[in-house]
Amino acid sequence: MSELRMKLSLDVSAVPVHPVGAGRYTIELLHALIETGAVEIHLVARRGDAQRWEAMSDALQVHAVVPRSRPLRLCFEQLLLPRLLKQWGVDLHHGPHYTIPERATLPLVTTIHDLTFFTRPKDHEAIKVRLFQRAIRRAVQRAAVLICVSESTREALQGFFPEMGASVVAPHGVDAKNFQAHRDDRDDVLISAAGVDPRLPMVLHLGTLEPRKGIDILAKAALALIEQGRDFKLVIAGRQGWGGDLLAPYRSALGSVLVETGYLSDDQVPAMLRGARVVAYPSREEGFGLPVLEALACGARVITTEDSVMAEVAKGAAELVPTDDHLALAQAIGRILDESEPSRAARVAAGLAVAAASTWARSAQLHLEAYRLALAIGTNPPKD
Repeated sequence: MSELRMKLSLDVSAVPVHPVGAGRYTIELLHALIETGAVEIHLVARRGDAQRWEAMSDALQVHAVVPRSRPLRLCFEQLLLPRLLKQWGVDLHHGPHYTIPERATLPLVTTIHDLTFFTRPKDHEAIKVRLFQRAIRRAVQRAAVLICVSESTREALQGFFPEMGASVVAPHGVDAKNFQAHRDDRDDVLISAAGVDPRLPMVLHLGTLEPRKGIDILAKAALALIEQGRDFKLVIAGRQGWGGDLLAPYRSALGSVLVETGYLSDDQVPAMLRGARVVAYPSREEGFGLPVLEALACGARVITTEDSVMAEVAKGAAELVPTDDHLALAQAIGRILDESEPSRAARVAAGLAVAAASTWARSAQLHLEAYRLALAIGTNPPKD
């Protein structure tokens, strides 16, 4: 290892131009690691994708060498990346999305986001289930340190792999510059641009539309509220993920109450969170549930799932409902729609305190601890 700074390679080849989920995590972590000044960072990027990473910081060493297609990218990681890591002289490698170059002869670190490929395989494409189940198994065998994004994720990982070695819990943070409760003068304009009337009570769901997100439960809850004569808009924001059109069975009955915005720009997201009367995130299972934390940072009243990592993240600042219980969700939404301003202010203050304590700078420091631990442990031998 270098005397002053460790040399880290970080794989960003799977981060799309419009990142969500693990892609957002990777970018925010990278920004925070740059700020520490503690690492010399080599980025493993896709071919033709160097410009956006080079624009992030002059200090980055960008290696745009990875094929663009997923199958070729995964083959490259296993067959060619180990040799390149040796040529670049890095001290350790971090795969931020489950996979690692298994035969690399240097300490390896990978991030385990969740165990839903094992616990809820039907909520994923079959090919991804096979891929990531194997990747997680190999990471447990091969990585010097496993980074888990929450204590819930580490406990789930330990349950499936009691023999797992060193692990570090490094929760996500929230970007306090972009996600804040103070309303921007442009908020109403940005909300209107998404096709939403900012004057109406908004029940907002933000995130990729996938089966495990509980979109069906939220739609059923909205129908129950409509039967009660409630005046609100159900706003579903996010791009369509795997699993087909999840709103198709409910769209006709929801009628004009439903607004589907599609993918939101980076400046629209906090505006929508600030403008929402309720942010509903009834996901069945997550590794972290970053939208919950970002909503709290924007002063939103949040409803999410009890006995989940989202409850762990919210630390009592969110309203909790049982998984798959649309009537309980409808009741919780109704309570918040009717909430008095003093009660709302108290819960919002609690959420802001939770968000203020959750920073990417803190997450980066925990990642640095994981890297140092990996260097101390060294290289686990490859296993066939």
